[in-house]
Amino acid sequence: MSEADQRPPTGRGIDYMPWIAAGSIAVAVVVMGIKYVAYVRTGSVALYSDALESIVNVVTAIAAFIAIRISVRPADRHHQFGHHKAEYFSAVVEGALIIVAAIFILREAWEALQQPRTIEQPGFGLMLSGLATVINAAWSACLMSFGRKMRSPAMAADGWHLFTDVITSVGVIIGLALSMVTGWKFLDPLLAAAVAVYILYAGWRLARDSVSGLMDVAVTSEDSRRIRGIISSNAEGAIEAHDLRTRSAGRVTFIEFHLVVPGTMAVAEAHRICDRLEEAIGMEVPGAEVLIHVEPEGEARHRGIVVV
Repeated sequence: MSEADQRPPTGRGIDYMPWIAAGSIAVAVVVMGIKYVAYVRTGSVALYSDALESIVNVVTAIAAFIAIRISVRPADRHHQFGHHKAEYFSAVVEGALIIVAAIFILREAWEALQQPRTIEQPGFGLMLSGLATVINAAWSACLMSFGRKMRSPAMAADGWHLFTDVITSVGVIIGLALSMVTGWKFLDPLLAAAVAVYILYAGWRLARDSVSGLMDVAVTSEDSRRIRGIISSNAEGAIEAHDLRTRSAGRVTFIEFHLVVPGTMAVAEAHRICDRLEEAIGMEVPGAEVLIHVEPEGEARHRGIVVV
């Protein structure tokens, strides 16, 4: 039996993750301040919905920072498989808070529909909202890119959340511009309601994906086929492999399978095959931790992964 090193992937990228997460808090606070000023100066319900979502951004950025600080810790006596799943808790919290924000926005939009409000200084509000949107768009692109690279659920979730904020802000800006041109006051609360419905969907999807991670979801069918192909092409000397199992935990993909070898094969030779497989899988699946159970040929199932 051969077992890959249980340490999570290391490198400068992981070292930078807590600092990037801390940067998200600073960006969220700045953007929240800009959007709140825009709402106060205009009284727009749509800008209120935008500002309220920014409050959620601050809270979720803090949650992501805490989760990432925990997730980068190495495995210890009490958490022998590492702390990677801490990030999923952050993503679940973020999805839940997005849903709560959407409910508050819907309530405010309903009140504004019943009592239409006059928007003051709409030009100034649009300028501030545009500035906040540009900041969010730039930081969102940074978070999603780095989150994908480091396979960080919390960072990717934070980036996706900011991207939904960018989309809703663009919608708010367009809606307010139309309201200014047409003079139709009902456009403002209707736009806020549309924003709420959209972020409800975004929150549900984020929470769903995070719960899947907590439930040890297997890799995708495409990734599974790729792993099977790697095993088949690099297990020369073995007879077959079967009972492949996988699960994802943040930046780490756990891969386990049984490798059948000739009964007369020396332990050292079987170990060399396992080392070759671990190296090949690690090259193609970043963060892979591989556990291989070596079995004699009497255990062959004559199904599963055929060795090329």
